[in-house]
Amino acid sequence: MTVLRDFKGPAGCRSELVIGREEPSAAAREQLGRGGSVLLHGPAGIGKSTVLRALAAEYAPAARTVLRCSATESESHLPFLALADLFGLVLPEVAGELPAAQRTALESALTGRGESTLQRDGLALRLAVLSTLRALAARGPVLIVADDLQWLDPASAELLGFAARRLGGTPVRMLCAVRTEDEDYGRHLRSPALGGARAGGLPCPPDTLSVRLGPLSRAQVSALLDHRGHTGLPRSTVREIHRTSGGNPLFALELGRALAESPARPRPGEPLPVPTSLRALVLSRLEMLSEEARRTLLVASAGARPTPALLHAAGRENAEAECAQAARLGLLATEPEGPAVRFAHPLISAALYAEAPAGERRAAHAALSTAASDPIERARHLALSTTGTDPGVAARLAGAAALARDRGAPSVAASLGLLAARHTPADGEPGPDERRLLAAEDAITAGEVDLARDIARDVLTRATVPAQRVRAWMVVIEAAGQALGEVDAVFPQALADAGDDPGLLALVHYQLAWRGLVVEGDFGVAREEAAHAAELAARGGDRRTELMALAFRASTETLMGHPDAPSTIGRAMKEPQDPYVACHHNGVGAARYRWLLMSDRLTEARATITALLREVRRRGMVESEVHFLRLLAETELRAGHCGRALDLARESLRLARDTGIGEGASAMLACFAEASGGDTGRALALAGEAVRLAEEDGDQMYLSRALAALGYAQFVSGDAQAAVATLRRVRELETGLGITDPARGRWHGDLAEALVLVGEPGEAQQVVDTAREHALRLGRESVLAVLDRAEALVVAARGDTEAAAVRLASAQDRLAGLGNGLEEARAAFALARLRAPRPDPTSFDEAARLFRRCRALPWLRRVDAAALARPAQPEPEVVPAVLDGLAAMERQVAALVMEGATNREIAARLFISVKTVEATLTRVYRKLGIRSRVDIVRLAAGRRAK
Repeated sequence: MTVLRDFKGPAGCRSELVIGREEPSAAAREQLGRGGSVLLHGPAGIGKSTVLRALAAEYAPAARTVLRCSATESESHLPFLALADLFGLVLPEVAGELPAAQRTALESALTGRGESTLQRDGLALRLAVLSTLRALAARGPVLIVADDLQWLDPASAELLGFAARRLGGTPVRMLCAVRTEDEDYGRHLRSPALGGARAGGLPCPPDTLSVRLGPLSRAQVSALLDHRGHTGLPRSTVREIHRTSGGNPLFALELGRALAESPARPRPGEPLPVPTSLRALVLSRLEMLSEEARRTLLVASAGARPTPALLHAAGRENAEAECAQAARLGLLATEPEGPAVRFAHPLISAALYAEAPAGERRAAHAALSTAASDPIERARHLALSTTGTDPGVAARLAGAAALARDRGAPSVAASLGLLAARHTPADGEPGPDERRLLAAEDAITAGEVDLARDIARDVLTRATVPAQRVRAWMVVIEAAGQALGEVDAVFPQALADAGDDPGLLALVHYQLAWRGLVVEGDFGVAREEAAHAAELAARGGDRRTELMALAFRASTETLMGHPDAPSTIGRAMKEPQDPYVACHHNGVGAARYRWLLMSDRLTEARATITALLREVRRRGMVESEVHFLRLLAETELRAGHCGRALDLARESLRLARDTGIGEGASAMLACFAEASGGDTGRALALAGEAVRLAEEDGDQMYLSRALAALGYAQFVSGDAQAAVATLRRVRELETGLGITDPARGRWHGDLAEALVLVGEPGEAQQVVDTAREHALRLGRESVLAVLDRAEALVVAARGDTEAAAVRLASAQDRLAGLGNGLEEARAAFALARLRAPRPDPTSFDEAARLFRRCRALPWLRRVDAAALARPAQPEPEVVPAVLDGLAAMERQVAALVMEGATNREIAARLFISVKTVEATLTRVYRKLGIRSRVDIVRLAAGRRAK
């Protein structure tokens, strides 16, 4: 194989391809896999070369000859340079096969010797390129890899375009990349056959697939920064990098590198440091602006939502003309609708602002502090135009922060609060640390946990007031999320700082309740700590903490199946209420929702969680939004709305990954949703992620939920043996946690059904009996119906199919009445499989109809497979007397063997596993004194002979 370059690239290249490029890469792979050509395109820095290298490395081994060229702007005026890169080393291999005129023309073009030019020997040279590619392809597949086609010299482009249009079915693939901005996207890609430099097109075959690489999401930018070693950046900083870079990976990495090299991180309200490498991309155009136009753009870059009217109010009298000049230079985007002034790329605004002297920046903010119409914006500009401490400015900023908080913008409130602290004198009232702590609490609400933790630890280096220290410790604990084991050392320090103050002690004991649940995995300890925290808070007059502790106790009792749960919820719902607690994901509303859901009051549960989700979105409570999206998805799943549940679960997971909040819990619920309405492969991967995160955090509570999700996904995917092993572990964990309410995880029916399939009906019955005892005590009607469905399968496995059918039909009716659409469909499916041996063509149709109504695609696939596998044989004849001494299941299996059924067919007809069939046959052999199924067939033959 002839390979002119090493396409493997740096070690990191292929892993970068995974970050945000899965979908376009998949399309490119599919095209290349069927022998087609691919053109990657997008703006500078978007990652075209990275993807090109990775795809080339993947597909080069399948080609006999790999040709490569990479054009540069500085060499684009040199004719035939790309042609020389491509053919310089391989021409000797095929030169003897070219006609003399073609060989002479091509050699002259590649070496620069002789007088041959494209104009003089044009046809011979064009045919030489085509003949060379055909000769190489006759020896084996050819892959042409060409990067930066926008700099390809016109002569090479025309020749390659000529050949590309005429290769037809020749095994020559092209993998190319070209830089295209929005404005020249169509010019390159809509030209005839993508070929011919004179047409303004590209030298690619007519059927080339064009794949545009777009900007990365914030989560993908974060992953890319981590991959390149820029770890530990606060999420607020990552968000700003994403905004400034516009999702461009090269720009994001350069900004991350500049931050890593900067001695101090930018303070709130300050722009990111823009490295010289990126400033150079735009400063050359900025230099072409007039001085006044540059000042106008500086004011626009400092404003949040600049418009011509705002620029006029800020003293820029010729704003329209100056903006028009900037637009002609490509610095501003043309806005066909609306009056906004928008930069062509966020980086232009950032570079312009970073390049301006500090005095000019302050002047721009000073002008905007009076010109802006929004009081929050005016306060921010006032702060950025002021140096040193100023009580008046600090007070205005604190007021703006409160207004932002009320508007549901806690992230903005946190930024303004930090600005207020910076301008607050050391002896001010409230003091700067008090304002910092309020900003940290706003950051927690906004999901900016890294920022919150940094603020709190900074306060702890100075604060001596117990109340401030305890509040700071609480922020540190909150920022740890589910990984409470990582902050174990904080609790003794917080208790010491709280002293004997009941209000401060209540805060600490509330967090100790969470520690008891998450770290120790002890619901009893968690409940006792929550009750103690509520009592302390009541003594200290802290109604908010009292309500949070009562809500936590109520949720714990609900999950435990404790009889006090309804009365504790009633106490938590008494007036006076706190609006924040009422809609918090660990607050009173959430506690009531959990109780409603577990009590089968689905309509009320959905209305409750929908209202809570709407309110936390209004307030900007990101962490609560992540959790409520997940809980609404769970509700829809219970109701059998699998498509809707899948959409909500995916949205929750995206938000969780973007913010780093509740990733394990969201992955767990997304697993359930994928296994029910999406893809079981994704479900298994998500379950593995959820289990790993729970184990890393030491979170016993969510570990059992994650394992239950894994067991369900394994069961739906057809791996009953793995499901049994996983769900047995769930049973062990929940027994240790003290969880007795089977409505908490709803895994008992899955375990029982899986046990039947692996030939353990006795253990399945034990699971059903234990769960039913608690479900009866707590009145969990839907759980009881599911357990009856599972028990019916146990009965069927023991040979009484008629009784099993009656139970399944009853369970299906009850689940339908309770609104549990998916469980109803599963009961119908079980009934159809039980009746499969009978000639009833409609039995599977009903199950398919119900699963289709739920959009339960994985289950629909199982129905289709079961319907296709349904045996066509009639029921066995009357069982011979020789089998009378066998148990019911043993007689059925033996009789079906006599009729010639295979073990798999017997399993399908009797709704048991192949393993159960094999174990049953072993008992039959022993009882009948025979050794194999052949002996059973002989018994049948003897019976027929008589």
